[in-house]
Amino acid sequence: MSDRIRVAIIGQGRSGRDIHGAFFRSPANTKFQVVAVADLIEGRRARAREEYGCEVYADYREFFNRKDIDLVVNSTFSHEHYPVTMDLLRHGLNVVVEKPFSAHRAECEEMIRTAKENGVMLCVFQQSHFAPYYRRIREIMDSGVLGRIIQISIRFSSFGRRWDWQCVQRFYGGSLRNTGPHPLEQALDILDMDTLPTVVSKLDRVNTFGDAEDYCKVLLMAPGKPLIDLEISSCDAFSDCLYHIQGSQGTLKAGMNHLKMRYFKPEEAPPQHLILESLEKPDGTPSYCREELKWIDTEEDISGTSFDSAVKCYYDTIWNHLREGKELVIKPEKLLTQIDLFEEVHRQNPLSQWA
Repeated sequence: MSDRIRVAIIGQGRSGRDIHGAFFRSPANTKFQVVAVADLIEGRRARAREEYGCEVYADYREFFNRKDIDLVVNSTFSHEHYPVTMDLLRHGLNVVVEKPFSAHRAECEEMIRTAKENGVMLCVFQQSHFAPYYRRIREIMDSGVLGRIIQISIRFSSFGRRWDWQCVQRFYGGSLRNTGPHPLEQALDILDMDTLPTVVSKLDRVNTFGDAEDYCKVLLMAPGKPLIDLEISSCDAFSDCLYHIQGSQGTLKAGMNHLKMRYFKPEEAPPQHLILESLEKPDGTPSYCREELKWIDTEEDISGTSFDSAVKCYYDTIWNHLREGKELVIKPEKLLTQIDLFEEVHRQNPLSQWA
């Protein structure tokens, strides 16, 4: 067995080359070696041969003639994730498949079942689970410094018009399935539920040139859990906040590279009790109910992003699973709730197809 995990990549687009490939080509990668690349475009194949020093193919099925592939990264179009992954799994290959896992639960369940039947690994590329900003936010939430968490607002928004395949429904495009897997994986991880929470949603087409949504609002609610307000919008030219968390003892506001927090310690707050009579100032004039809390303000920078350190962390878990037999951190079964949510939001917001 080779010391390195030998990787084949299908697709050299923005994901296959600029995310997965960028990591495999980087000094941070010491455990994986790209031995084959498949892409339909001749120019991309030529570039891949030069960049990875590997064999290249127009058809990924040429991989099946090789015996030196330990792992295949499926970076095809979103609507091809299911058929291509099924083909790879049936040929006994371990697979990392790009997000979205699929648009339909039945397809995901079949991929999971096929991986088990063939004794191979199936993992979805949800690297934002390991994003430094998210790990730090979770650390702060779990510390209790913000008290009971009441609402978590997540904004993956900007202003832009889109005209590529990822804004077309028949390609499994749209903001929910394209961008949504990142914040939704985090939101469902925070809720820590095996069933779908209550979902209230709205989809709209605003600046897109396709037929899929480019505005998405999703509210997630469950007893004993914070309300999660998720927004993915192409109409927000002032978006400057990724996370806004409200707690009983303070508030956290964070982007990918910086966060700030304001909170108080209950033991340092003035003692209070309920008063039902009119409040008055010492001079007898009416008083508003207010107090002076001793606020603690903190700020910190966050190093690393979803596209460098998070990718390394993700692939470390793949190494640990394939080489050391450790459990996967991103289990495909855990993502079925995300797919249920996709289907429920689209059920609530049927969009006509006109592209």
